[in-house]
Amino acid sequence: MSKKPLILGIETSCDETAASIVTENEHGIPIVLSNVISSQVDVHKEFGGVVPELAARSHIEKIDWIVQKAIRESGKKIEEINAIASTAGPGLIVCLSVGLSFGKSLASILNKPFIAINHLEGHALSPKLNSKLNYPYLLLLISGGHSQYLHVQNIGTYKRLGTTIDDALGEAFDKTAKLLGIKFPGGPQIEILAKKGNPKRFDLPKPILNKGGCNLSFAGLKTAVLKISKNIKNDQDKFDLAASFQKTILDILLKKTTIAFKEYEKTNSKKNKIFVVAGGVAANEQIRLMLIKLCDENGYKPVFPPINLCGDNAAMIALVGLEKFKTNKFSSLDSPAKPRWPLDEKAEFLKGAGVKL
Repeated sequence: MSKKPLILGIETSCDETAASIVTENEHGIPIVLSNVISSQVDVHKEFGGVVPELAARSHIEKIDWIVQKAIRESGKKIEEINAIASTAGPGLIVCLSVGLSFGKSLASILNKPFIAINHLEGHALSPKLNSKLNYPYLLLLISGGHSQYLHVQNIGTYKRLGTTIDDALGEAFDKTAKLLGIKFPGGPQIEILAKKGNPKRFDLPKPILNKGGCNLSFAGLKTAVLKISKNIKNDQDKFDLAASFQKTILDILLKKTTIAFKEYEKTNSKKNKIFVVAGGVAANEQIRLMLIKLCDENGYKPVFPPINLCGDNAAMIALVGLEKFKTNKFSSLDSPAKPRWPLDEKAEFLKGAGVKL
């Protein structure tokens, strides 16, 4: 057995098949020994989005090879692993089931503890992979499927301060990219096009900007982009729309994050003014720069995961597994896949028609 815990993380919640081996040093700082990610972009790009059945089939074909590669690259032997951590939710259930079943089977064969991981908790703790991060802190989780502000009180203890009432921010980026004729996954390309455009060219709506606390809404913005996109005549129009879209997102996040700061400060002293931004959209440079400036103006310490660990990956899953392993928080081998699994299970569900803010 290793002197320090050696955790295998497995991630298959959507369209990345990933495995990672994580341990820690003598000071308790996490060390990523390997982190293997196999993307399915080529599988889904002709459809303009993720097709669940095709994603699950690809996971089944790759999972064994990806896990073996992660173990091999870590320089460790499979017998040295102390626990297996697999994403159990939220996500596409047909995809979740692949990694979850594989992790359970491996844990059973090796007679090692199994730990079912909340994918969102992986994002929430991911900055621990490159920085010393103490609780509590304010978290902005912005990804393809989720956008929310959370008060992270401790591992396993979260209070939601605000959430999207419709589209997630990553989804809004991807759908806007599709409307501009950019192939899937197009979200990251919006930032590139925006650099060539005039951000003041189009006046786009900022839904619920002045109501709903730090809740978010992006569906109306996406609809406005759809209407304008029908009249795009040349590349400059496209660049200007991308720039206007991104500027609108920056304005929304500026206002809503300022509100989230005030909500967070109601229950936290000035000593704990830490602002963590995680999830795939946290890789957007302009969003990072704007939020860093806002933190400077409000006395917050901004913390981001490494760019390569903003998107879905297994290192963050192994990290949560490591934290839970150290406190003996194990899961049973009949733990179910959970397509919906909020970090704050007491928070009201705020999606769909009829939502009141």
